[in-house]
Amino acid sequence: MPDERQRRELDKHQILVINRQYAEVTGVLNIESFDVREFVLQTTSGMLAIRGDNLHIKALSLENGLVSIEGAIFDFVYFDEGFSAAHKAKGFLGKIFK
Repeated sequence: MPDERQRRELDKHQILVINRQYAEVTGVLNIESFDVREFVLQTTSGMLAIRGDNLHIKALSLENGLVSIEGAIFDFVYFDEGFSAAHKAKGFLGKIFK
């Protein structure tokens, strides 16, 4: 069982992006869904959608709260608990063209 200092480290949420081809996310509690175009992660700072093309998991350690993703990364979006990822993905233009 981790001590208090280790627990605080696991609770930290950080994103490291290298050349928009690699992302390392810490503070990950769960992977809600994923495919080659989008990962939805539950983090200690809320739900996070990572969108891109040809995305795949390079490394995964939920015990340590770490997910590494490779592929062409387009954006990172946090969304509120009350909204689904699909709803938030529509954005402004999606609302206009209902």
